[in-house]
Amino acid sequence: MLLIFGLGYTAARIAAAWPGATLGTTRDGRDGSLRFADAAAVRPAIAAATHILSSVPPEGEHDPVLARYGDALDGRRLFYLSSTGVYGDAAGAWVDESAPTGSGRRAARAAADAAWLARGARVFRLPGIYGPGRSPLDRVAAGKAHRIGLPDQLFSRVHVDDIVGGVLAARDAPAGAYNLADDRPCSQDEVVAFAAHLLGLPPPPVVALETLSPMARGFYAENRRVANGKAKRILGWRPAYRDYRFGLRALNAMTSPTPVSAAPAAASGDQR
Repeated sequence: MLLIFGLGYTAARIAAAWPGATLGTTRDGRDGSLRFADAAAVRPAIAAATHILSSVPPEGEHDPVLARYGDALDGRRLFYLSSTGVYGDAAGAWVDESAPTGSGRRAARAAADAAWLARGARVFRLPGIYGPGRSPLDRVAAGKAHRIGLPDQLFSRVHVDDIVGGVLAARDAPAGAYNLADDRPCSQDEVVAFAAHLLGLPPPPVVALETLSPMARGFYAENRRVANGKAKRILGWRPAYRDYRFGLRALNAMTSPTPVSAAPAAASGDQR
C-alpha cells in the first residue's frame, strides 16, 4: 500500500495511477482522507504501508511529516516531492543532482530535501508544474498572465503526468535525488506568449519587475536550467511532454475540442 502525506494536485494524480491500494492525508480529512494530525489513524496506516510519499512542504524551518511521524517510517520505501528551488540561482547554467543545494531562497526546502535523502528516500526535485486546470492556458484565459520582458531569464518546467511517470518508474529504483524536468528550459515570457497564441489571444502585457509581489520577484531572481539525464539513465524515464509546446497543445486539445459538426480545417503546410 502507498500512503501519501499531502494529497494535493500532483499527489492525487500519483494515487490515481499507483498500481495498488493508496491512502492519503490532508489537513482536514476531506474526501475520505486521513486528517494529518490524527495520529491514532495515521500511525496504523504507516505500519500497513509498503511505500510512503510526502508532498508536504516545510512549515517554518521544519518538515511536518518528519517532525510528527519520522520515528515510524523505517522499513518503508520513501518518496519525497521536493523542488529545484533547492539549487538557488545558477545564472542560467545547467544544474544536475550533483549541484550544491541550500544557497537559494528556499533554505527550509533544502534542509527537508537533505533530511529525506538521509533517510534513504527517492527525492524528486521538481521545477514549475503545469497540467489540467493549472497551466499558462488557464492564466491567460483568465486575464491573469503577464510578461516581464526578460527573455534570458530561463526556467524549467514539467507536466504533472510526467511527474507521475517518474515516481512510478522509481518504485524499485536506488535511493537518491532525481530531477524531473522537461527537455527545453526557456523564459516564462516565451511560454505565456505561446499559450496566448494557442488561445487566439494577443500576448499578455509586459509589466515591470518591481511591480510584482516580493514572492514573484524572488522567483525571477533565480535563473537556471535543470538537467534530467540522471532520471533518464537510472529510471528509464522519458518525459511524454518533452517541452512546453507539446504539453500546452495537448492541454488545449483536451479543453477546446473541435465540434463534431465543424467543417474540416483547410490544409496547412505547417506540420509542427
